Amino acid sequence: MDMTPDLSGRLALVTGASRGIGREIALQMAALGAHVIAVARTPGGLEELDDEIKAKGGEATLVPLDLTDFEGIDRLGGAIHERWGKLDILVANAGILGPISPIGHVKAKDFEQVMAINVTSTWRLIRTSDPLLRKSDAGRAIIMSSGAAHACKPFWGPYSASKAAVEALARTWAGEAQNTPLRVNFVHPGPTRTRMRAQAMPGEDPMTLPAADEVAAKIVPLAGNDITETGKLWNVPSSKWCD
Repeated sequence: MDMTPDLSGRLALVTGASRGIGREIALQMAALGAHVIAVARTPGGLEELDDEIKAKGGEATLVPLDLTDFEGIDRLGGAIHERWGKLDILVANAGILGPISPIGHVKAKDFEQVMAINVTSTWRLIRTSDPLLRKSDAGRAIIMSSGAAHACKPFWGPYSASKAAVEALARTWAGEAQNTPLRVNFVHPGPTRTRMRAQAMPGEDPMTLPAADEVAAKIVPLAGNDITETGKLWNVPSSKWCD
């Protein structure tokens, strides 16, 4: 795997791009030459990202969008088609932790919100980007998962279930695109110094964890033209592919 892929002229859609790992992926892809379509709920965070990308000579298109606006996701796909006619890279990174609670105590509205943002929005992104990625000579989809999809620790029910569902979607999509240039893979980023991690593990010393830019640097290469793997989990802590 080329750890510094040339993304010159590539078009990359990154969700959850205003902070954390998503922000660092957007910055690094722009630095490698990609035009980044940055999606996030917070316009202020997107504007700060845009300033940093431009300061380094990169280019971005900002899309303030709440991913529970499912029709908005559909419109985004249509807008990309009208302006560029294709998409080269999808990074479905946005997600929420949801409640850490016994399953029986989780409120229905909280469970539904986790599923809406983590699962349904990812499916809508897949649906709207699939035809665009297939028009690329080397379409690459990177879907953010979590070790929680496999560990299924007590009290993590909604988040674990959502990430297991996301992996199932990614595996299915990869199989459907097997005989095309499109490669679809998903990522376990591991413990990272982010706001979500602090929410999940409030007693943990964040300085013992890798920073988001370090983790992003191990994910960005999955967008490279040399990637042949598809339907696999990229484990960032071990830097290994898993079936």
